[in-house]
Amino acid sequence: MRRFLAIRIAQSLLAMLAISVIAFGMTHLSGSPVDSMLPEDAGPEEAAQLTRELGLDRPIHVQYFKFLGRVLSGNMGDSIMSPGASALGVVMDRMPATLLLGGFAIIVSTIIAIPIGVLTAVYRDTAFDAAGKIIALLGQAAPPFWLGIVLIWVFGVTLDWFPTSGRGGFSHFVLPAIAMGWFQVAALMRITRSSMLEVLDSEYIKLARVKGVPESRIIWVHALRNAAIAPLTYFGVIAGIILTGSVVIETVFVWPGAGQLAVEAIRARDFPVVQAVVLTFAAVFILANLLVDTLYAYVDPRIRYR
Repeated sequence: MRRFLAIRIAQSLLAMLAISVIAFGMTHLSGSPVDSMLPEDAGPEEAAQLTRELGLDRPIHVQYFKFLGRVLSGNMGDSIMSPGASALGVVMDRMPATLLLGGFAIIVSTIIAIPIGVLTAVYRDTAFDAAGKIIALLGQAAPPFWLGIVLIWVFGVTLDWFPTSGRGGFSHFVLPAIAMGWFQVAALMRITRSSMLEVLDSEYIKLARVKGVPESRIIWVHALRNAAIAPLTYFGVIAGIILTGSVVIETVFVWPGAGQLAVEAIRARDFPVVQAVVLTFAAVFILANLLVDTLYAYVDPRIRYR
């Protein structure tokens, strides 16, 4: 088990290093922030001076290693949009809103997808199974931003059941969480169904039925526990999709989270904030996958010896 965890942690650190290179390179390809920081009447001398102050006149590899040193020390520079505030501090201020919304979306997805996935496998080739397939198809075909706009129009504007923007009480979470998590409902439901179908056809399930074990216990205890390995693995992917999807959903619903902050920082060419958002999202995603891998090893003991 220790060897398994050591390998996974080493892979996670290498992934973070690769992401730091990508984050640094992509932000610099978007152009210089000097133009957006200077007033319109600034001359070439002022631009050159600010470029030197920011260290943008140095070779690109020197800039990267300096950036990497700041990341390792926890200091990613000051925000350009918010003078005097650290880039990481600005992101951390917004991150709880994103994690709260993402966690709510994952809970909604799980509560809806797992039971439907199990039941469509139990009642396969019935009307219930066909309805589940239609839900999965529509869920994976509908873009989250389009679904968010439709939900706002129907339930926020037409019916006036839920607020359409901002962060507040429970009602503010409903529409953005559904828009963010509906794609995951479809994917998780299909994975659960496929896993359950495979498990329900296994010999030990047939033996349990012969012994007279109640059908509900067979399905929800024995079968679901063994079928949970594939959905559990997918939860690591869900974490990444939820975080990246937050950029779109938070913009649609004007949710004050890190996703909307990323859009604002890109528009302002705020390199430090953009890099802080990317690396924070990556860290959460990699940590979630590491946690899933660890749980996976406990669920299936064969994995920990690979």
